[in-house]
Amino acid sequence: MRIALLVNALETEAPAYTTTALALAALSRGHEVLYVTPGDFILRPDDTLMIRAAGFVGTRPKKPETLLRALTDADKTIVNVEEVDVLLLRNDPSEDAENRPWASHAGANFGRLAAERGTIVVNDPCGLALAQDKLYFQDFPVTVRPTTLISKDIDEIRTFIDSHSEGVIIKPLQGSGGRNVFRVGTSTEGNLTQIVEAVGVVGYLIVQSYLPKASDGDTRLFLMNGRPLHRGDVYAAFRRVPPKGDVRSNIHASGTPKPANVTKEMLAIAETLRPKLVEDGMFLVGLDIVGDKLLEINVFTPGGLQTIRELHDIDFCDEILDSLENKVDIKKTYRGSLSNRILSTL
Repeated sequence: MRIALLVNALETEAPAYTTTALALAALSRGHEVLYVTPGDFILRPDDTLMIRAAGFVGTRPKKPETLLRALTDADKTIVNVEEVDVLLLRNDPSEDAENRPWASHAGANFGRLAAERGTIVVNDPCGLALAQDKLYFQDFPVTVRPTTLISKDIDEIRTFIDSHSEGVIIKPLQGSGGRNVFRVGTSTEGNLTQIVEAVGVVGYLIVQSYLPKASDGDTRLFLMNGRPLHRGDVYAAFRRVPPKGDVRSNIHASGTPKPANVTKEMLAIAETLRPKLVEDGMFLVGLDIVGDKLLEINVFTPGGLQTIRELHDIDFCDEILDSLENKVDIKKTYRGSLSNRILSTL
């Protein structure tokens, strides 16, 4: 099987990334692995879609650091996308939104063209096009998410804050990694205007009612094919505990990973989300949950599989690759008659 991984940039990939773990697992199974960036697509006049891909010719790295060094030194070759079995879209659009806005949509746009040419593309690019920012979050039932306001209007934001005695969380509508996330207790806080102006520079603000249980951290729970990813009674999940005095539990923001207790409430949230995630072709998703509420849905680059392996000595990359191999087999059995969106979550 030939697998291509779309990432923001080769030089920013890291040993702890889930993408790196997936690449190593695929190589260990004998698959060919290619890395692609948003600027590597070529649509030729004859409508052939090509990719400039970095691969591992004559070597099969077994360690993250070795893989990334080989990737940095690799020469890129031109490959017809029709010769790629699976294209994993693992780029984060928010990373490119400010400096390379054209790159933010490249994965979804060219991914759709790749799917039309027979490549299995996950997550489904048409589904990802709907999820370019956190407005996608609002498409899910109100029962599973905090009360939310989306606005750039300071008066609307003040009124919303006044109606929530526990305060609110303010963050950008498009963003990741815990950047520009603030907790505001009252509408009279002196720096509220500065917060709104700073966060609003990149677009709309999302303002959510603060969940007191968030002070104990949140739980990242992986879903695959619309259902919680697990092996036996161990779920692909971990708890993220924020540093003292910080509202952000993201690992990139110095959150501490701990084993997670996956509750029936969390599983109920996953089941509530399942119909839409399946409809949108969301193969691999990370849910961030506090208590019985969903904080975020990560559909582009859900990370943490390396952390889970360290906590439980279980590598869930095996289940993910089993599923991808199964999709390729199903596609061959049905001779390409199934849509990419259906294949994405089978």
